[in-house]
Amino acid sequence: MIGRRELLALLGAGTAGAAWAASPAPPPASAGPPDPKLLDELVAGNRILADQGVVDGFGHLSVRHDKRPDRFLIARSMAPGLVTPADVMETDLDGVPVDPRGRTPYMERFIHSEIYRARPDVMAVVHSHSPAVIPFGVTKVPLRPVYHMASFLGAGAPVFEIREVAGPDSDMLIRTPALGRALAKALGQAQVVLMRGHGFVATGSNVKTAVMHAVYTEVGARVQAEAMKLGPVTYLNPTEAAKISPQNDALVDKNWDLWRARAMGKQQP
Repeated sequence: MIGRRELLALLGAGTAGAAWAASPAPPPASAGPPDPKLLDELVAGNRILADQGVVDGFGHLSVRHDKRPDRFLIARSMAPGLVTPADVMETDLDGVPVDPRGRTPYMERFIHSEIYRARPDVMAVVHSHSPAVIPFGVTKVPLRPVYHMASFLGAGAPVFEIREVAGPDSDMLIRTPALGRALAKALGQAQVVLMRGHGFVATGSNVKTAVMHAVYTEVGARVQAEAMKLGPVTYLNPTEAAKISPQNDALVDKNWDLWRARAMGKQQP
């Protein structure tokens, strides 16, 4: 019989569908149907991230299940801009799908599972390969809040260096629970963590906030890079960032409603 850890290794190695089908291990118990509004926000959030240029064919968004904190919802492995409700899978915190039905999960779902395990306050997670953010993970220049909409960056985004965990010969992907745990540790109590040579992860207290944080991580990186061309940059100080960030989060619907209308209007239902 294939044990749970062995199964996870097979899943992470890219043979998810075959390994799951061949294993006699029972799937995790379902938390039950999620709130339809939560499912709707997850689908819309995926399409918004694509429409805003934060993700392309790669990247993913998840949300913690509203009925069990040890379950989360995430699409099958596909382009975020094409996600529909039928593509969403319930997954446990070991990264095991509850009812895959032949659908292949994202290889890097352990980004999500281990952050949810480590951070009870996090309710949604975004992973992106944003080109604008990459330079801040491969240089000594920290990504910091240049303007108020990026205030959630606080004193600056930490950087996860996969070589410190996987050595110099990895494929850069978070394909195991151990790598997910290391990434969650690097995130700490921050809202965003950069992944050297790979991308970034943004978190939030709900789907809308996580999506907004991801969008303004991308925008903030572009603004900071432009400002640095002109000379020394004046960043938000910790007090400014701490005061404005909760206000921005409270007003997330202003952006969400606009972004949703634009993204859902462009995409097929």
